[in-house]
Amino acid sequence: MIEVLAPAEMRAADRDACEHLGDVTLMREAGRRIAELIRVRHPSGRIVAFAGPGNNGGDALAALAELDASYERRAFVAANDAPSAARADAISRARAAGVSIEPLPEYDDDARAKLAGASCVLDGLFGTGARLPLDAAYRAAARALDRSKLDVIAIDIPSGIDAGSGAVDTDAVRASVTLALAALKPGLLLQPARERAGELWIGEIGIDDATLRAHAGSFAALDDDAFLRLLPKRAIDADKRAAGAPLIIAGSTQFPGAAILCARGAARAGAGYVTVATPMAAAATLRSQLVEQVVVTMLDGTAEGCADDLLDVTRRCGSVAIGPGLGLDERTGHMIRTFIERSDLPLVLDASALFHIGKHLDLLRGKRCVLTPHAGEFARLSGKGTVGAGERVARLREFVARTGIVTLLKGSDTLIDDGTIVHVNATGSPALATAGTGDVLTGMIATLLAQGLAPIDAARAAAYWHGLAGRACAAQRRVGVVAGDLPEMLAAALPERAPRTALRRYA
Repeated sequence: MIEVLAPAEMRAADRDACEHLGDVTLMREAGRRIAELIRVRHPSGRIVAFAGPGNNGGDALAALAELDASYERRAFVAANDAPSAARADAISRARAAGVSIEPLPEYDDDARAKLAGASCVLDGLFGTGARLPLDAAYRAAARALDRSKLDVIAIDIPSGIDAGSGAVDTDAVRASVTLALAALKPGLLLQPARERAGELWIGEIGIDDATLRAHAGSFAALDDDAFLRLLPKRAIDADKRAAGAPLIIAGSTQFPGAAILCARGAARAGAGYVTVATPMAAAATLRSQLVEQVVVTMLDGTAEGCADDLLDVTRRCGSVAIGPGLGLDERTGHMIRTFIERSDLPLVLDASALFHIGKHLDLLRGKRCVLTPHAGEFARLSGKGTVGAGERVARLREFVARTGIVTLLKGSDTLIDDGTIVHVNATGSPALATAGTGDVLTGMIATLLAQGLAPIDAARAAAYWHGLAGRACAAQRRVGVVAGDLPEMLAAALPERAPRTALRRYA
């Protein structure tokens, strides 16, 4: 799991590390990681840095000091009458290395002129301690960076972005790549800031994992290695049901495709035996499309009788997914609520199930359950209306604290909360913005629950994998990705284990 530290948490980790290593050592290590990234992207050329008044600007200067004379290096630096020891060291080393140092430009035309002929620009104006709105004295520099067509490397976080909330100033920098130092910051993963961060890289600067973990506690995110560790592996002697046997209660004559997509998502996520329960009128359509999955019918009759029949089916199942494509009529709602009340299997509820359970969330208290609403469904489910810009984290935390239910709030910055940590999924892709992809995700979660993962782990692992599959689909098909492409791409999208390095790309 990647540590994601809010600004105050990062400052505390920095203080602890400084007590053991000193701030000069940390800034020198930061400079080395930034210089490594510059070399990866530009073997030579003219490197320009806009350096603010604090240690973020010091990191930019430390990076230029690490580059050799094959680069033309120019730094435009904000004044600081009382620099930290680390910043003073970086300035001294940069001058000794032949870096040209001039005052930071104050006006738009001057700031744009400073970037002329550059191969790469370092945004070292502000780090995680920046407050919005941006100070007027630095807006010209930020605008020049944002509007340039150059390769912009943001140090820690693009200037003009709130590192905690992801809020964005009107003059915030749009980076080509952001190098997060020591740990990711929530603002790099949350919209609207995420799209301004560009590629995300992480650079280790000497703060050990134990120190980062000791101060993290608000947010977390998976990386490839942590995802692979979560993913269940079949035992050598596993039979088809032991490999994962979810029951999917889904479909209708109007929306049979939702059940089909959910079942295929479950199967391609590794389930050994997928059962789909659907209304009798939809069964023929599902059977014509689902060859390897078993389709059973929910018989007409009382809601209680139908729930009892489904409970009988679950005797050999390991989890239940409810909702994709089901009807919104009250009989279906009564059946769903009765089934939920009587079942003790892990559950994932989506789509129609969210509609029917919205005013009866007490039925889920104490159960192993995942809710998977999109923003509109969450507005109704939470009972507090539309989720405004910048409110997703706070609204999700309030809802989970109130209900005690693990909830996955869909979006390009999908959030999963279990009441302790908000897990931010960083693999989202615009390719997933098409009908039915959420049904595939529901099936995947159902499989991981059936294979024994806890609700929070099933939800965050499925979201991560789902995003990887979306990216893989988009790489093969630039336009026209449909939900049915996703299940077939899940195996190919599995990442390979890679050795950990001091500088590594994250997303």
